[in-house]
Amino acid sequence: MARLALLHTSPAHVPVFDALRDADHPDVELRHFVDEELLSRARAQGPDAVADDVRAVLDRAVAEGATAVLCTCSTLGAVAEEAGAPVPVLRVDRPMAAAAVAVGPRVTVLATVESTFGPTAELLAEEAERAGRPVTVRPVLVDDAWAHFTAGDTDAYARRVAAAADAVRDADVIVLAQASMTPAQDFVRTAVPVLSSPRPGLAEGARAARRG
Repeated sequence: MARLALLHTSPAHVPVFDALRDADHPDVELRHFVDEELLSRARAQGPDAVADDVRAVLDRAVAEGATAVLCTCSTLGAVAEEAGAPVPVLRVDRPMAAAAVAVGPRVTVLATVESTFGPTAELLAEEAERAGRPVTVRPVLVDDAWAHFTAGDTDAYARRVAAAADAVRDADVIVLAQASMTPAQDFVRTAVPVLSSPRPGLAEGARAARRG
């Protein structure tokens, strides 16, 4: 069986990805590695400050039999990709970014953690260059939502993100920069496409794990 390891910075992601695996990829075994401190330190010191710790998690995952690794934290995605592990290491938001660039050049990025903006903007620029398409990224921080998430009120969190998405104007597509924001798609009313990362990201991770 293909074994996909997932690097999370919140335990809330575990049931989300387990449910997606059960629905879409029952042939893939998931192994979850959760380290909340990685995000806290990355927010305070920058993602590069935790590069050695991310590599340690990847090494552990490989030692335990992972044939690929998927990083579900947007802040740490680039660090994970560049760690140089002996198996494929993917970031969950890359397929979403490629899809966003294909929709249109005006991309609004919603995030509830400010440290996500830099890595997400760089990722969108990479995918735009790869596709030969122009892109203009507009960041919007939903700065009053994260407290709901950390308090465990995921419904209030999702509704606040959805309200922010509905307030977006002059965009071709809206990107929900963090995997935790995905449930907001159930509440949005805007006609602008709203993209999230878990389902397409897991699909890419599953393909890599099967090849490994």
